[in-house]
Amino acid sequence: MSEKIIMLHDLRAPALAVPAVPAAPSGLLTDALSRPLHDLRISVTDRCNFRCVYCMPKEVFGKDYPYLPHGDLLSFEEITRVASLFIAHGVEKIRLTGGEPLLRKNLEHLVAMLRALPTPSGRPLDLTLTTNGSLLARKARALKDAGLDRVTVSLDALDDAVFKRMNDVDFAVADVLAGIDAAHAVGLGPVKVNMVVKRGTNDDQIVPMARHFKGSPTILRFIEYMDVGASNGWNMDEVVPSGEVVSRIGAELPLAPVAANYTGETAARWRYLDGGGEVGVISSVTGAFCKDCSRMRLSTEGKLYTCLFATRGHDLRALLRAGHDDLALSGAIAQLWQGRTDRYSETRTAETRGIERGARKVEMSYIGG
Repeated sequence: MSEKIIMLHDLRAPALAVPAVPAAPSGLLTDALSRPLHDLRISVTDRCNFRCVYCMPKEVFGKDYPYLPHGDLLSFEEITRVASLFIAHGVEKIRLTGGEPLLRKNLEHLVAMLRALPTPSGRPLDLTLTTNGSLLARKARALKDAGLDRVTVSLDALDDAVFKRMNDVDFAVADVLAGIDAAHAVGLGPVKVNMVVKRGTNDDQIVPMARHFKGSPTILRFIEYMDVGASNGWNMDEVVPSGEVVSRIGAELPLAPVAANYTGETAARWRYLDGGGEVGVISSVTGAFCKDCSRMRLSTEGKLYTCLFATRGHDLRALLRAGHDDLALSGAIAQLWQGRTDRYSETRTAETRGIERGARKVEMSYIGG
């Protein structure tokens, strides 16, 4: 089979506009729908060592796929500078993602630089990372020592054969579990495990995964298979609704709903009635949570995305490397967020028709989940 190449790099991304008279950040930035800016997700690499069928399938991301050259990536110093601007606008949580973020050389140095950033309130920044777990066992201690708070690990099956079919690089479940254990051992917890559920592929793993992590310090979360990007061949028939996930688990391990930890939490929480911990479900398809979305995303080479399902980014790197001062950059970020009206999950049918006419969505592997 010949390889199908889908370029991730958004060549149409315009540079951000700098306001004529930028205002100093107040820490209370809201968008056009009154949603505050509280979270920043930073993709540190567009590369991954897995080829998960729902994210980076081999027929698209083959051995000749043209990844970004190193010089196009934001440096750690540039990322830290951008992060400081977002913190001044009210961001309280930063998540490092990818691709697989642990493939970025010396990532713990970036963690230490971000950890040193002051916040207007004086409270520590909430600093987290999402990983496939493949390198976590060897990197956990360095990440913790650098100041990382906790990790989220992607694991889509407990059965080795199913998991290897999904990651498509013959990586074993035991090695991911070793990474999770290492994260717990050094204090990168509570560790969360995310399982993307795809009907007919790994939905038979829902209850086994629940049983395995029940009674442990790990919080397991099930994510509906999403229509992110264009490379995964998404089909609604392959979505297992969160309600069905809860029913399957509850039939064997009784559950009760739990209140959200904070406004805008994407996972609906359920606890085991026998006190064995909790699970979460993220209804990314069947239960829109756009109304509380407080996240901006920064791509590997410095484009800002105001929605996970965006069709284009906004080029912040151009301003960074053109020598603009912090006030100008801050004003450009504020202007972008204040004009934000994204609510894709609430208008999915209409938006999907638009995408089918040629407006390609950004890929998950490029911008992170």
